[in-house]
Amino acid sequence: MRADIGVVGGSGFYELLTDAEQVGVDTPYGEPSDLVSVGSVGGRRVAFLPRHGRRHTQAPHTINYRANVWALRSLGVRRILAPCAVGSLRRELGPGALVVPDQLVDRTSGRVQTFYDEGAVHVSFADPYCGQGRTAVLKAAADAGDGAHDGGTMVVVEGPRFSTRAESQWFAAAGWSLVNMTGHPEAVLARELGLCYTSVALVTDLDAGIDADDSVSQEDVFKVFGENTERLRNVILEAVKLLPERRECPCGHVLDGIPLPFDLP
Repeated sequence: MRADIGVVGGSGFYELLTDAEQVGVDTPYGEPSDLVSVGSVGGRRVAFLPRHGRRHTQAPHTINYRANVWALRSLGVRRILAPCAVGSLRRELGPGALVVPDQLVDRTSGRVQTFYDEGAVHVSFADPYCGQGRTAVLKAAADAGDGAHDGGTMVVVEGPRFSTRAESQWFAAAGWSLVNMTGHPEAVLARELGLCYTSVALVTDLDAGIDADDSVSQEDVFKVFGENTERLRNVILEAVKLLPERRECPCGHVLDGIPLPFDLP
């Protein structure tokens, strides 16, 4: 039951592998969101975990992010692909657009966002997403004839409510591209365990401040995501095959030379 690539599925993305074995994983941080499905894709061992649970029972602010990331690493995962639903802060990124962001801004509050409650452990997070992972996803999307937008900043809000118009306009004025509720602390926790992490964002709506006459609804978000789930799934599966066998990126070296307060799984 080992895997070297992990996929964390977002809203509406509850399954990935058709022939997989499910495993429960105990962690020092409690239970993950659900059982982990482990199988093979193009000869690569893959572990899939639905971020909100298979029945979408966990809200963004209640997800046990530490348990999820720790569980994947304990199964051998060293790379994570993370599909998610996002609102767009730019008109040119309309519903259905795929975006591979390259930056993140944290606007959450009160979430546990580190494994390192003891000791002086400060990891580099200037570039939150893995370069090799981003390249693989962009090529997978291009090969599918669909394409994905390369780059953009994703601002992560606490939720579970959507943004006010003023907040949305503020985020857009700052030059940010996407708004999401789950990308943090997931990305930084992956970095703290020396994992590669790549976000794959599917735009489900224009955020409230972008369209003066409309506002975001859960029904619309789930509808657009449902219409694009199979398309997103195919891009993720192809990206898994395109990831290089060896990690030649800085992600796996961020903890080099740093004394850790516990042993990594």
